[in-house]
Amino acid sequence: MILKIKGMKNVPKHVAIICDGNRRWAKKKGFESFVGHKAAAENVFEPIVRKASEIGIKYLTFWVFSTENWGRGENEVSWLMNIFRDFFDKKIGLLDKENYKVVHIGRKDRLPKDISEKISYVEEKTKDNTGTVIVLAMDYGGRDEIIRGIKKIFKKIQDKEFEIENLNEENLSQFLDTCEIPDPDLIIRTGGEKRLSGFLLWQQKHSELYFTDTLFPDFDVEEFWKALEDFQKRERRFGS
Repeated sequence: MILKIKGMKNVPKHVAIICDGNRRWAKKKGFESFVGHKAAAENVFEPIVRKASEIGIKYLTFWVFSTENWGRGENEVSWLMNIFRDFFDKKIGLLDKENYKVVHIGRKDRLPKDISEKISYVEEKTKDNTGTVIVLAMDYGGRDEIIRGIKKIFKKIQDKEFEIENLNEENLSQFLDTCEIPDPDLIIRTGGEKRLSGFLLWQQKHSELYFTDTLFPDFDVEEFWKALEDFQKRERRFGS
């Protein structure tokens, strides 16, 4: 199916995707779980990013590894880390060539050192790019982000660089991982679950939510387009 973008109005500035269903996709096909993660990295990421860029979406976030995912089996976590390594090794050149900017949110200190270094490298290499900003949420959790933000505020107070009386919604946001990223207009969750699981807890105040039964390895451009078309029908009131 060829998708057209002509005449599309009210394009979301920031779309965030909870990438769910990789393991179920693999199990359904009789494969080990890592095959689902690999299929998602190889087959879904690039087409979705290209379409988002074509439409004019400025920020595209993928939640690919949560703070809770460390609780999965050692073998699965190891497979995931290898997939991340392979992804960065193969995609860094493409990302830079296509003028995409890559930003990481979450923790780097618990990731394997080489992966943390790869993330820092691609962030530095693409920092001046002006195309779609690809936000990779790796070792990310909404509660963890807020706790780390509170610790940063406390440190500023201790250093007499900030007064608690001045704390408000706007400047609290400056202590979060997403301080330079606008709140998501649309959050998509694949895989059939209808919850956010702590994703962007602070930022999703006015986000539109879209849930699809499609497992993430099958979340192609056509499925992405369905979510965007659904977004077009929403009347956003922002609490008013």
